Amino acid sequence: MSTVTRPPGERSRAGAPGPATPRGGGGGGLGGRFFNGFSHLFLVVWAVMVIYPLLWVVMSAFKSDAEVIRQPLSLIPEKLNWDNFSRAWVEGHLGSFFGNTLLVLVGSVGLTMLLGSMAAYVLARYEFPGNRAIYYLFLSGLTLPIYLAAVPLFKGVYNMGVVFPLLGPNSHLMLILVYVAWSLSFTVFFMHSFFRTLPNAVAEAALVDGASHSRLFFSVMLPMARPGLISIGIFNVLGQWNQWYLPTLLMQSVSGEPKNQVIAQGLIELSVNQGYKSDWSGLFAGVTMAMLPVLVVYIVFQRQVQSGLTAGVGK
Repeated sequence: MSTVTRPPGERSRAGAPGPATPRGGGGGGLGGRFFNGFSHLFLVVWAVMVIYPLLWVVMSAFKSDAEVIRQPLSLIPEKLNWDNFSRAWVEGHLGSFFGNTLLVLVGSVGLTMLLGSMAAYVLARYEFPGNRAIYYLFLSGLTLPIYLAAVPLFKGVYNMGVVFPLLGPNSHLMLILVYVAWSLSFTVFFMHSFFRTLPNAVAEAALVDGASHSRLFFSVMLPMARPGLISIGIFNVLGQWNQWYLPTLLMQSVSGEPKNQVIAQGLIELSVNQGYKSDWSGLFAGVTMAMLPVLVVYIVFQRQVQSGLTAGVGK
């Protein structure tokens, strides 16, 4: 009867020891399970803290003023008062505020994205004397609170309006330029890091094929930076849509009528749009209508925002 010999040190497959497993079973043991449970509990608490106020605002928009005061924390209204929305839109001039805000937002976000991406591209891809100084000058804008610039900003806008009425107080063009200056620092900072991650081979190939530097930027590099543009664009939309201090400082009503005011100012006026009587139900309805557009925008583009934020890490 023949015998099978094996090389020294080789054991049979049946008797070979398997890979070592941690004691206490899978999942990292007791400490790992405790950490997972704590993290899930924290996420649940955080979700409740975020969702409950939003749901409370939306449901309060359907209540009457008496119900808002009598049962402020209740989520179920006794009756759906749809007229709160029409009253906020017509009597509270929310329709005018929406139009003004969209006009300012289209101009300011578009100009911010164009100028910010151009400046970030040059600072990230070209070496020249003073490159870092200009970059840090843009970054210094992130360290300046807007409240410290309130007096010189208002004085400068007022003096500019004396010479150029379109750039004076209560002007949409003026507010667009102020928003651009306010948002440019973060846009350059974000896009500078993104442009540095783009491959050099593509840019070199385009230049070899005869593309100019402007053609290279608009036709090659800018489309490659689309995830970053979408991310910073969403941030600019949210920041400028919710901006309250700058419009309050620079946009005043004309003859008691909210001619050029934006949505943030309109929500303040909704609470007192009937003299000394507070219109709480109309205010909640206005907040709901102002909140829904940006919420929808973020939900639709959330994947692009996440991919833009992680693109630099992945590359």
